[in-house]
Amino acid sequence: MIITIANQKGGVGKTTTAINLSAALSMLGHKTLLIDMDPQANSTVSFLDHSDIKHSSFDFLENPSLTFNEVVKTCNVENLSIIPANISIAKLEAKLIGEIDSHFRLKDKIDAIKHHFDYIIIDTPPTLGLITINTFVAATDLIIPIQPSYFALEGTDDLLETFEKIRIRSNPELSILGVLITMYDKRIIIAQDSMNHIANTFGSNVFKTVISKNVRLEESPAYKESIFTFSPNSKGAKEYMALAKEVVKNGK
Repeated sequence: MIITIANQKGGVGKTTTAINLSAALSMLGHKTLLIDMDPQANSTVSFLDHSDIKHSSFDFLENPSLTFNEVVKTCNVENLSIIPANISIAKLEAKLIGEIDSHFRLKDKIDAIKHHFDYIIIDTPPTLGLITINTFVAATDLIIPIQPSYFALEGTDDLLETFEKIRIRSNPELSILGVLITMYDKRIIIAQDSMNHIANTFGSNVFKTVISKNVRLEESPAYKESIFTFSPNSKGAKEYMALAKEVVKNGK
């Protein structure tokens, strides 16, 4: 199962979800690969030091002589590996323009190694450019994180339009695994109203698991840890483990 986590609206918990869903799936015993395709590289630095990174996802896609084993790094979480990113991935957009295989570069790379993993999770930049399109073409499933706020659904029309175009033209196997409500604060009235709006818009595509606003989730990347090692008894850890179990169940 290849899951891309995408929303061109920033600050919705996309990378937090990539980090902690990957860790949770690994802890459940599933061999998992996290691919960081975001130039900000926040998923990467949550598990690795910059000094440990010799090759990045940009090198993986651009250097045909570079093998998977030369790029992939193991993490301090059992069953979890990562293809790291750095700022160089930002150059990929310009490199891909005009290339015949521009939309399929990531898919071709993943097809060669996907049989080694139960789950591949892809973190994306907050745009709908060629990098994100590559992740849509490569994936089997899409998770859309949405924060329940006044502008919660802003931009989702463009995201869903891109999703449909990719399904029609490049990847008919792509489906929406679920819309994930993140950073939920029950004390804020507009949050509940927004949750209802999201539920009315996406119906059964909304995950039952809701990720609450949690300071521990915000702190853990600074310590290069997932929520499960940073604060294993926190609400955030329990919610992301519940999400992982829902992903496994829904993916069958």
